[in-house]
Amino acid sequence: MISNLINYSLSFQFINKRQLSIILSLILIFIVTLSTAISVGSFKLSILDYFSGNLSQLHQKVLLHIRAPRVLLAALVGASLSLSGACLQGLFRNPLADPGLIGVSSGAALGATLTIVLGAKIIPSYLFGPYILPFSAIVGSATIIILLFAFTKGFGVKSMIYMLLVGIAVNAFAGVGIGILTYISSESELRSLTFWTMGSFGGVTWDLILPAALMILFAFLWTFRLSRKLDLLQLGESEAYSLGVNIKRLRFDIIISSAIIVGISVSLSGMIGFVGLIVPHLARLFGGVNHNYLLPASILTGAIIMIFADLLSRILIQPAELPVGLITSAIGSPFFLWLIFNMRKK
Repeated sequence: MISNLINYSLSFQFINKRQLSIILSLILIFIVTLSTAISVGSFKLSILDYFSGNLSQLHQKVLLHIRAPRVLLAALVGASLSLSGACLQGLFRNPLADPGLIGVSSGAALGATLTIVLGAKIIPSYLFGPYILPFSAIVGSATIIILLFAFTKGFGVKSMIYMLLVGIAVNAFAGVGIGILTYISSESELRSLTFWTMGSFGGVTWDLILPAALMILFAFLWTFRLSRKLDLLQLGESEAYSLGVNIKRLRFDIIISSAIIVGISVSLSGMIGFVGLIVPHLARLFGGVNHNYLLPASILTGAIIMIFADLLSRILIQPAELPVGLITSAIGSPFFLWLIFNMRKK
């Protein structure tokens, strides 16, 4: 991990002053957004009051055990989905690629849905405890990855195209599976499943966030070292190969890291759409297509947007809350249409 961090820090020589200033500005905006989201809600809290000891015991409990882990999870999920989207768009050289394109999100969702509906009847709760849902989602996403590699192994240079087609089929099969499980679920399971499929950060605990954060951080550092190779890949696979890029290894590294971070994110937050699609485009609009800039900019922008979306979901219809997936879809759908029309003009 340390070597990956050192290698990525050395690659900052490929970032120009404008891109560096954008990243520093995004860091500042992220800190402000994070502080605001922790302070605003049903209980109005202040981080300064916490450090000065002016909060009551109830407010401290809300801040430390409810608000802070929720906001941190929103930042992690937004950053994870955005980084995965940026990497997959670079790998496929397709501006419409996102974690759901190759079925990774659907596989994670199907694994988590199986646990919600059938887990209590099949798996004893003492085996995994609160980690059973993230574990099931990661297994689901990893299973999809294995199937993708197995189905596209013999297609050679056209394997990327067939991987997209297999991803479409996987999404369809996963949708059927989720539909059947929804149909046979009980009333309480259906309520939980319905809210989960629309995305939510409620009910998360530090016991779930801390191991997830460590795995996601490792995947981030693992992916950062691939940024220069992704830049070379934009020239074409044959050109990148002639410049020393191992295409098969690059493909393996990106898809496996995407499976890990998307599986963890989906298991903890549910299905949240459009973030992995629109955030990399926003980052490119800000500062360009250089992946040494694009990857950290996507992480920061995704975290900011997701924290803001979760804040809106909490305050729009207080004391109830909207599923955060509805907020991201409301933001992402118009941008997606604009992107399609813009591509048609070109």
